[in-house]
Amino acid sequence: MSDDDRMAQLDARLQALRKTQEEDRPHVEEHYTQAQMGWRMVIELVVGLLIGFGIGFGLDRMLGTLPIFLILFTLLGLAAGIRVMLRSAQEFQKTNDAAAAAEDKGA
Repeated sequence: MSDDDRMAQLDARLQALRKTQEEDRPHVEEHYTQAQMGWRMVIELVVGLLIGFGIGFGLDRMLGTLPIFLILFTLLGLAAGIRVMLRSAQEFQKTNDAAAAAEDKGA
């Protein structure tokens, strides 16, 4: 048996193994993808709040004012966080719609 024959057999076995692994993978990845998107949206909301809080606190501290900037920028940070979170949800929805349409065409 030559090296070329052994390499061809090895290649065929590897491709068969990869095919079986790819068939099992989508169910697991789909679950983690949704969990990751959920955490991403939560983190975006919290980061928006924290950045707004930090800017407002810093401005109030530097200017020696009442916590007016703290309240104002915390609310602006909340609005920015919600906006980014909704944009992420729309992106995720488009991805799911495209995958569903491709699945319908294939069936």
